[in-house]
Amino acid sequence: MTTSNWNALGPLGVQALKNMDRSRQARGTMLDRAGYGPQETPHTVLHEEPGLKLRRYGDTGTQAVLIVPAPIKRSYIWDLAPEVSVVRRWLERGWRVYLAEWVPVDGKDCDGDGFGFDTYGDRLLSACRRAMAADGADEPPVIAGHSLGGILAAIHSALYPEALRATVLLEAPLHFEPASCCFNPLVRAVSDAKAIADAFGQVPGVFLNMMSAMAEPQAFQWERMTDRWLSMLDPDRQALANYMRVERWTHDEFPLPGRLFTDIVERLYRNDELTRGRLQVSGRTIGPADLRAPLASVADPRSKVIPLDAVLPFHEAAGSADKLLLHYRGDVGVNLQHVGVLVGRNAHATLWPAIFGWLDGIDDGAGDGHGPAQGALAIAK
Repeated sequence: MTTSNWNALGPLGVQALKNMDRSRQARGTMLDRAGYGPQETPHTVLHEEPGLKLRRYGDTGTQAVLIVPAPIKRSYIWDLAPEVSVVRRWLERGWRVYLAEWVPVDGKDCDGDGFGFDTYGDRLLSACRRAMAADGADEPPVIAGHSLGGILAAIHSALYPEALRATVLLEAPLHFEPASCCFNPLVRAVSDAKAIADAFGQVPGVFLNMMSAMAEPQAFQWERMTDRWLSMLDPDRQALANYMRVERWTHDEFPLPGRLFTDIVERLYRNDELTRGRLQVSGRTIGPADLRAPLASVADPRSKVIPLDAVLPFHEAAGSADKLLLHYRGDVGVNLQHVGVLVGRNAHATLWPAIFGWLDGIDDGAGDGHGPAQGALAIAK
């Protein structure tokens, strides 16, 4: 797959993929009508600008968290249904909850700074923190991100370590070894990610889905089929309902700005610039040593999509004095195990209480480098 192949894709090929995007969204709407849409927590929009809506849930509490979803699909995977809503778990603990809802951007909006790491990892998340402070969240917030959202959260935390109380990274790919990265064959086959971005303008979600399925069919196809059959065996049918809600979410993607796609492929997957300490964002060069806020990382030791080798080197090299590493070992009824940390019943029963307990320990001084949080390995089964 060479640059010339992508240039030969042509307007008709690009339009065909964009039409497939619309078809997937239509199937998602059908799942909504069947009763499998998200059951979101009421919220208000605190701040809005191209590419971003800052949601606020609740208005009490002195502690605040900023949730950073992956900028590919809709953010409600963090708030899918009351029993598996990460947003509600934070609210139940008395936190102010803010969520950076990424929204599609027009081509004209991308013409300025290009909507790459500088925009998502710095400018927009900084705008969120300013709006939060104006809203009364005076104390430094926790920042929490999943998957590609975890990359953006890690970048922001490395840029502004003193402005954050702690960083929580959930299955975030931050280190890229050819031997362990399932996307490496595709990255090697693409001589220039910018050629793909230029062909599309904005890279359709269906294209990203196709590339993921090609790279790791077990995770994105066979495991999903297996989980559906297991969900059907659940006697109270909750697992199947949860599976179908995630299925609806998988059809709710939007295009990725070409600049962000290029940054991810070239600067991370191909050159591993962040873990190597060479990533330039907003005129600064950052690496794991710059992330000095307390750090909790969650990894699935079974995963081939985000293997331990994609998480551990960055976690160990981070400049944080207080670190927690949690293992997530899966759920039934999550459709994609990669999002199980957000929507799995086991995750909500064991993983999230462990994260909250660690955050409480930071407040109590237990995580000051002398308690079990320092370099700890905790396993949530």
